[in-house]
Amino acid sequence: MSEKTEEFYELVERALEGLPPELASLLDNVAIVVEDWPDYSTPLAGTGPEDTLYGLYEGVPLTERGAGYYGILPDRITIFRGPLERDFPPEELEEQVRITVVHEIAHHFGISDERLEELGWS
Repeated sequence: MSEKTEEFYELVERALEGLPPELASLLDNVAIVVEDWPDYSTPLAGTGPEDTLYGLYEGVPLTERGAGYYGILPDRITIFRGPLERDFPPEELEEQVRITVVHEIAHHFGISDERLEELGWS
């Protein structure tokens, strides 16, 4: 792994460490991973600059889990390193990684893109 890649992982780690403890303790059955770029087959991966995908939540939000939710593979939050490093200068990258991590975790808690935009987290 390159030094630049390790530094990016550290940004994601710091974003997670910056979550309030009461929120972090509610992250249930979710894996957070870093990938270089989204695949073209990735849902929501658009082709225009306004469609850039920095992160992706895949799973069942906590608000939709019922009594029958057990034995399910973990939800997955993917943070895409390539688009973030391409679109943000080094001095803005940590903040944008934090925004992306919080945005995707919010989806895990059942918060919609529309509500996130209202709250300034889009």
